Amino acid sequence: MRVLDQKKISYAAHTYPHEEGAAVDGVTVAKSMGQDPARVFKTLVTQGASKAYYVFDIPVAEALDLKKAARAVGEKSIAMIHQKDLLGLTGYVHGGCSPIGMKKQFPTVLDETALAHDTIVVSGGKIGFQVELSPADLLSLVRGKTADLTV
Repeated sequence: MRVLDQKKISYAAHTYPHEEGAAVDGVTVAKSMGQDPARVFKTLVTQGASKAYYVFDIPVAEALDLKKAARAVGEKSIAMIHQKDLLGLTGYVHGGCSPIGMKKQFPTVLDETALAHDTIVVSGGKIGFQVELSPADLLSLVRGKTADLTV
């Protein structure tokens, strides 16, 4: 949210209840906030065959198609990074990973379905916090692109 404030990007902050250490899935988060799961996006961090890292944002109820993801970034193959590596690489914990404000800006791809919505919701960078903003603003901020990414 600090990054959005600094860049003067319009957003709405949302919170949801969570228990410390409890596993949280995106569909439950979307419903607890009264949001359509098709508008709530999860952030997935991957590594390509070249050892480069990539960020993909897809609707919470969907699964990332690794072949489509690899094609979207010009890689031979893509694999999810290990959960234990997430904090050191991005600065975020599992369940609170945001495409905004990572330690380093990795190539980011947003599922093309985001463009069908005026606003989408992504993690605010901490479990329990979400931010709602326009897909165009998100793409501009992370210098991202869109592609068909889901199974």
